[in-house]
Amino acid sequence: MQIEVSLPVYKALTEMLRHEDDSYDALLRDILEIDSPQEPELPRKKNALLDAIEHSLGPDLANYRRAVSGPGFVSRSLYLPDGTSLRARYKGRQYIAKIDGEKWVDHLGNEQSSPSAAAHEITGTNVNGLRFWEAQFPDHSAWVRLDRLK
Repeated sequence: MQIEVSLPVYKALTEMLRHEDDSYDALLRDILEIDSPQEPELPRKKNALLDAIEHSLGPDLANYRRAVSGPGFVSRSLYLPDGTSLRARYKGRQYIAKIDGEKWVDHLGNEQSSPSAAAHEITGTNVNGLRFWEAQFPDHSAWVRLDRLK
């Protein structure tokens, strides 16, 4: 699909992009307050050795990543370094959080114990927090859904 816009509109949109990895689709979703699309989950390539290592480490995998990479938030096998920004969109509203001092701090300044707990705080219902939240690591411009980080 192609959408035609005038050159001044194109220039104005381009100036609003914060990072070169940002897309016009994401920018327009923010402007129009449209929820982020839930991409279909891509099948993971099978690697028997890596699967065996991840399975044997289980929850310790995130602790290993923290030990190697430095301070950050750990929830099961998810590790997010300090300084990570988080965002989610629900019912047309964007919510933000951050990882600070090895804690998940939500948009109200409250500490959350997990991505799902943070999502529940917003929606009032049980939600898979790994599919609800996107993360932007310190010094990176791309956003990635948490379920892709495990």
